[in-house]
Parts: sequence; structure tokens; C-alpha cells
Amino acid sequence: MYTHEIETFLEEDLGYNDISCKLVPDNAVEAIIFTKEDCTLAGIDVAISFFDYFGIEYSTDHSNGDRLSEKDVIFTLKGSSLSILRTERLVLNFLGHLCGIATNTSRCVDIVRRHSDTRVACTRKTTPGLRKYEKMAVIAGGGDSHRFNLTDSIMIKDNHVKMMGVEAAINSAKEKAGFTQKIEVEVESSADALKAAMAGADIIMLDNMDPAAIIKTVDFLRNSFIPEHIIIEVSGGINMDNLEDYAKTGVHVISMGSLIHQSQWIDVSLEIVVNQEI
Repeated sequence: MYTHEIETFLEEDLGYNDISCKLVPDNAVEAIIFTKEDCTLAGIDVAISFFDYFGIEYSTDHSNGDRLSEKDVIFTLKGSSLSILRTERLVLNFLGHLCGIATNTSRCVDIVRRHSDTRVACTRKTTPGLRKYEKMAVIAGGGDSHRFNLTDSIMIKDNHVKMMGVEAAINSAKEKAGFTQKIEVEVESSADALKAAMAGADIIMLDNMDPAAIIKTVDFLRNSFIPEHIIIEVSGGINMDNLEDYAKTGVHVISMGSLIHQSQWIDVSLEIVVNQEI
């Protein structure tokens, strides 16, 4: 995390007249940060950025992606009581939010792995300003980040197709794309999926199709001898409740906005260690 980002978050949280953190003597203290529930860990690097900024000593035996049990200690801290109190809420907010995403992701990956090696990916349905942290939490949970932004690849969505048609949109993308950029096309029918494949799409996203329709479309495409390098992705309305059915369809990627927007925060806490020599 860059210094200017840390200071932006601090400005929001501390304000200009922080009395509460100044109530206690500014002495050296120790503290622990621990989880109150089982979870998959994410946000270690974000927390360390705040500790480094405040000059707080820290130690941890864990890394992003570790699976923790209730009461496991994530960090042991030593430093100024004022600094620890000022960084407490920001660190816990990030850990709680990002661990929630990683935990949701890891549960979804576990479901899919029982049936296939299909990748589980997130989408661009992220919190403005927090996208890179949320997507890194997906990675910590064993998922794929998909695009971080519009530059990473070219996605031709339903509104592009409505205005241009599949083939024209792909041809235009080919003219404008750099050689490292893949072209992905969102379709809602087998016919458009085949058009996209024949026109040169690298990735075909089957959008808002139910599992039965996806299986038929995948079989149709493979029987039509589409190029083997084409990636078949599904997205739209997929969550933990119906994920198992999508995992059986034989696609390469399952994209889920719900990895992020349906995740629940993990309860993470900080406690000062008292009656101990520093």
C-alpha cells in the first residue's frame, strides 16, 4: 500500500481532533490480533503497511491464503499505545473484509474442486477504491482475479453486440488490440457463441445461461470443432447455492460477482496484553 493511500484512510478515520486515542499514556505496549472464527486469511500485506507507517513492531506465523481456526493469533504487536490504538480499526476493517472475501472464495473453490479443475474467478463488481485489495483477497482464497481493469483485456459485452453485432465488434477489437490483449465475447445463445468462436474470440462467456443450456452449448461448440485454445467461461447469477451445478458443466472458468459482494466480514479483534514486561 502506498503512503498516500494510508494517509487517505487515516484522514477519514482519525479526523482532526482525536481525543479518544490520547486518553491513555503513550507507553510501549504489546497487543495481539486474532480471529474469532474459522477463516481463510487475506490482508496480511495491507496490515503490515499500516504497522510500518506507524513504526509498530510485528510478528506473524501466517501468510495470505492460510486457513485459520477460531482464536488463532494473526499478529503479535509491540509499539506505542497511541499508534496501536490509531491503527486498530483500520487494520481490523481491512482484515475482516478481506478475510471474508478469501473465506467465501475458498469455500466456492472447494465446491468446484469436488467436480473439476475449473477456475473460479471474480468480476469487476468491486468496491470503488478497494478493487485491488478485494481481488487480491480472491487470489488468497484460491480464486482468479479476472480483469483488474478495462485495459487488461477486451471484453465485448451485450451492449456492444446490440450496437454492432458479434462479428463487427470482434473485427473492431482486433484492429485496436495490442498483441498481448485477449478478446472476450459475452453471448447468450449457442448461435452467437459459434459466431464469436469463428470470428476469432479468445474467450467466450456464456452469460445468464442455466446449467442445462450451458452443457448443450459446450457440446455444440466442441462438436463444431472450434479452436482448442478458446476458453469457455460462464457468469451471471452464480452463487454458493447453485455453484455445484455449474461446476459439472465442463467449462474452463466460472466467474462470480458474489465472491465479493456476497461475502461476510470475518470477526477479527485486537487486544492489548496487560501485566507483562515490555
